[in-house]
Amino acid sequence: MSTTDLFIFCLILPQEESYVYTYAWANRRDVREALHIAEEFGDTEWVQCNETLHFHFDKDAVTSYTPNVMSSVDYHRNFTDKKCRALIYSGDHDMLVPYFSTMKWIGSLNLSVVDDWRPWLVDEQVAGYTMKYSKGEYKLTYATIKGGGHTAPEYKHKECLTMFMRWLANDTVNHEYVGLLLKKSGDEGLSFSTI
Repeated sequence: MSTTDLFIFCLILPQEESYVYTYAWANRRDVREALHIAEEFGDTEWVQCNETLHFHFDKDAVTSYTPNVMSSVDYHRNFTDKKCRALIYSGDHDMLVPYFSTMKWIGSLNLSVVDDWRPWLVDEQVAGYTMKYSKGEYKLTYATIKGGGHTAPEYKHKECLTMFMRWLANDTVNHEYVGLLLKKSGDEGLSFSTI
């Protein structure tokens, strides 16, 4: 099984089983080499959650490390002058970084809306909502993951993988939704346009 196949396999397993396979995958020598993990960390194993790092958002004291990036918004602002694509997603049940906070900082980038807020589907079920933005040659896709928390792929494997694969294929996240609208329009004599 290839490294990529094993990674995708881990994403479609039930949560508890995926931890075992993810641990095995992340600690493989070929994976560590592909991720350019320095030799000095050769004996350090990947763990699901590193409990030795502590940071308190509401306090001045930092227990284990000094953060040097408090916000990534300026990085994204710099990207808006480049020819690139970005995918930003949020679990709609994320209480640490709520999706509406993400939408607010995306709004601060002053991008044009290309495809307004609409549902995107997996297996003809709403998997979340999406919007597409642009500025020149910069394209940003924002998607929510219905029922996803702060680590959405951990709990919504299929939805996150589908979203990511569609984005990588340079397809709209919501192409299944558009297809359903077009199908319904043929049945009911209505017309829908796509961007």
